[in-house]
Amino acid sequence: MAFHHVSVLREETIDNLIGNPSGVYVDCTLGGGGHSHALAERLNDDGLLIGLDQDADAIAAATKRLEDTTCRHILVQRNFSQLSDVLDELGIDAVDGVMFDLGVSSYQLDTPERGFSYMQDGPLDMRMDRSRGKSAYDVVNSYSEGELYRIIKEYGEERWAKRIASFIAAARKEKAIERTGELVSIIKKAIPAGAGKDGPHPAKRTFQAIRIEVNDELGILRNALESAANRLKPGGHICVITFHSLEDRITKQTLKLLATDCICPPDIPVCTCHHKAILKAKRQAISPSPEELEQNPRARSAKLRVGIRK
Repeated sequence: MAFHHVSVLREETIDNLIGNPSGVYVDCTLGGGGHSHALAERLNDDGLLIGLDQDADAIAAATKRLEDTTCRHILVQRNFSQLSDVLDELGIDAVDGVMFDLGVSSYQLDTPERGFSYMQDGPLDMRMDRSRGKSAYDVVNSYSEGELYRIIKEYGEERWAKRIASFIAAARKEKAIERTGELVSIIKKAIPAGAGKDGPHPAKRTFQAIRIEVNDELGILRNALESAANRLKPGGHICVITFHSLEDRITKQTLKLLATDCICPPDIPVCTCHHKAILKAKRQAISPSPEELEQNPRARSAKLRVGIRK
């Protein structure tokens, strides 16, 4: 299956990201190269685009996608938590802009063998980088019932987390849970009839939680945003697209922290933290237009947050 991904908030992101068309820009979540292609089209020939993605399929797809652009580009199969290491290896001290698109790609969702989708049956995997780390199979079959409850409750914000964890623990005593379809069936049995009749798919929140755990998405996000902000040139922009409340909350809090001078407790009369703001954060998140939502319903939960380096 060809790597397909519909880029969300593409024009809004590039409009907020680009300043110097001959500058250096980093796409920390390359995906199929949709945002990168839109950026590359607006860069001069001497501009440099650096793309990071831990998914080998994404690197291959983006390489092909960028063939018709004229700016320089370097694509690296690395996680965005390694941004500073990549820039150091390339001998680049600071960049003009950094962007993050934190969603799962349409390709990953629509390819059953990747194991991300609760709509199609496939092996329980969910790894962004299939060459390393634990898979969804490992989480579902080896985590204790208490650990499953914690991640489904915390990362999925699922009200039926306790029942779902209990049903998973009971089911795997009979046989290992190997397929996404099996897991969906267990989740549906765990949720009381009629409880989520008008809401999202009953497995959506649990699959989100397991995916976050498998890829340590929230654990690396805060540090990655701070690292990116610290590598911006004065006036450089950081743009972050989020898709669920947990990652949006972390993004909003991190950008706010980076835009705040003193972070001492309010009852301390004299600043002792010596924290200095390095960003100006735009207060309001940008949401997709009605036209974009009509064309791509998956964009409905997306938000774009922007920070500018002082």
